[in-house]
Amino acid sequence: MAGRPSWELGSVRNAARLLKEFSVVDRELGVAELARRLGLGTSTVHRLLATLADERLLERGPGGTYRLGLAVHELGASVAPHVGLHEAAMPAMAGLRHATGETVQLAVLDGMDSVYVERLESPHTVRIFARVGTRLPATTTSTGKVLLAALAPEELDARLAAWTPERPTPHSITDPATLRRRLREIAERGWADNREESRLGVVSVGALIRDGEGEPVAAVSVAVPVTRAAAATMRRYTTLVTDTAEVISRRLALT
Repeated sequence: MAGRPSWELGSVRNAARLLKEFSVVDRELGVAELARRLGLGTSTVHRLLATLADERLLERGPGGTYRLGLAVHELGASVAPHVGLHEAAMPAMAGLRHATGETVQLAVLDGMDSVYVERLESPHTVRIFARVGTRLPATTTSTGKVLLAALAPEELDARLAAWTPERPTPHSITDPATLRRRLREIAERGWADNREESRLGVVSVGALIRDGEGEPVAAVSVAVPVTRAAAATMRRYTTLVTDTAEVISRRLALT
């Protein structure tokens, strides 16, 4: 595929894509459905499934469908920090969604990506759909920007040196000087906003979560359609989000 590094293994990428199709909603999937979702031939999907089943990453059910296997659960159990984060964050996130009626998200930083590890959808008819595991350029999200702003200067310099700017909307920041100035402002005030920078029609506000050692580990945000994002509303949400981040940080300090 154009633009992919020469060392990349397409079969490994396809196997990873396949595994990520399984979720709480889609616990079991068949060959035809996986082939349709991934845009691959059924014979290719058959081979991927057989290999992953041999490695216990998948199990085959009696009806010919597949589900995640024991090896996946064993790997998941090794991600202890995220388990602790989940337990500390979810009650506070539920309270934030109740207070705002909007979509609430929890994200971590991976390189220059903001990765959503928890998500509570808005009960409104007009809502913002995405999946846990979604990656977005950190520079375009409130969670990503507040996490970048918390990096040590030398770490931020290293990441920006390898940064390839992305511009999903006309509002996205692509200039390094502008980004650095914005990150300094965010570091001073303790929260970040996203003004239709990752998706047109959506704004958000996010705040930093720290662990018991005071290290930045995640960020929580509220995402709102612009039709419900009046200035007074967003000021209120900013206070609620920063308060929620503090609550989660205190809970993490107790784990």
